[in-house]
Amino acid sequence: MKLAIFWFRRDLRLADNPGLSAALERCERVLPVYLWSPEDEGEWAPGGAARWWVHRSLASLDDSLRGLGSRLLLRAGPAAETLPALVRESGAQAVFWNRLYDPALVARDTAIKARLGDMGVEVNSFRAALLFEPWTLATGKGDPYRVFTPFWKAALKQPEPDLPLPAPEALTAPARWPAGISLATLGETLGLSPQQRWHERLAQHWQPGEPAALARLDAWCEGALDRYGEGRNHPDRDETSRLSPFLHHGELSPRQAWHAAGAHRDRLAERDLETWLRELGWREFAHHVLYHFPRTPGEPMYEKYAAFPWREDHQSMLAAWQQGRTGIPLVDAGMRQLWATGWMHNRVRMVVASLLVKNIRAPWQAGAQWFWDTLVDADLANNTLGWQWSAGSGADAAPYFRIFNPVTQGEKFDPQGRYVKRWVPELAGLPAKLVHRPWEQPPADYPAPIVDLKQTREEALAALASLR
Repeated sequence: MKLAIFWFRRDLRLADNPGLSAALERCERVLPVYLWSPEDEGEWAPGGAARWWVHRSLASLDDSLRGLGSRLLLRAGPAAETLPALVRESGAQAVFWNRLYDPALVARDTAIKARLGDMGVEVNSFRAALLFEPWTLATGKGDPYRVFTPFWKAALKQPEPDLPLPAPEALTAPARWPAGISLATLGETLGLSPQQRWHERLAQHWQPGEPAALARLDAWCEGALDRYGEGRNHPDRDETSRLSPFLHHGELSPRQAWHAAGAHRDRLAERDLETWLRELGWREFAHHVLYHFPRTPGEPMYEKYAAFPWREDHQSMLAAWQQGRTGIPLVDAGMRQLWATGWMHNRVRMVVASLLVKNIRAPWQAGAQWFWDTLVDADLANNTLGWQWSAGSGADAAPYFRIFNPVTQGEKFDPQGRYVKRWVPELAGLPAKLVHRPWEQPPADYPAPIVDLKQTREEALAALASLR
């Protein structure tokens, strides 16, 4: 086959890229393409932080492709129109891509595959974003899993994931390049023009791209992986992997993450390695649930929770939560970390979500939307699973009566208040015993709590009881 298009999506890497490897193996020349088509994703088009990440990652990918004698062709517009047009212009005989699992994108890709087939173009898709296809694991009755533990037990009975594929050593470009748009033009389309400087803060904390992803993976495996089992719970320590944005955007594959950690098996405590692999398993479970229950990004999995009596006058408290001005230190630290860096420690994510849906009693969908726009690792499957878990309305959800107390959580997992003091400098002068309960010695420039934790816990439980 003379020429094929490889369509980059959330697989912005050269190593362990099954679709790209297959295209290079079967075709004389490959045209690497990225299509910016947010309209294809409906209401879940990438948020602001994710758009910044994509733009930086595409620049890195283009540099890598140029090092192999090629480059990345960029276009913008609905993929159902843009991709067939590009096939006609280039004369490509085949299109290769790696599969995605968001409901809107599954429908889009199915339609595009049929249209290209009608044009006589061969279409080949591959698994690259997950260890297991969502449809390959089922309960004994043939149903999708709704609980993580049996899902993961079934997954671990499967053969171990294959070793990652190497990056290509060269890439033969097309003899003639179709027209595209520049990276600068795409940046303006993404809302990242030089006049809009909001995104500059993210660059202080992250370097998107495959080289940075591999460097982070290596550094973490050599460093904090041997403390992961316990260290991952403490936001005051740098002992989480921070690989989630690289995994979401596909600069790193789950097979690379799996085997890189496994290579250190001999020096690791069993708990640390198993905990890390289990976290990869939660990512798989999230995509399993989203694939089988495509309405869950906006609706509770269990229908009875659709009638939950959310607080009607929650808007001002929602705004305080978004701004990190709730007067509850661990929550405010997390929300400010999110705004400043596009990321939040996972333990703190659970705490801030609990406060929003249980104490403030604002709909979980409002929290999911805020995370979607502000997280660099905003992933529809993970975001949905996490918020439905916190709300008690989704797969493997925490019971609704499990309400995190942000004071005791802070005292347990940030005992010296280092995390809080970093992100809430108004509290820097308080002793450790007061940093999570500053209302006992109120600083002049820090707000009083917007909710009474004990009273609102009781109100949340009463609201739950009303559903019965």
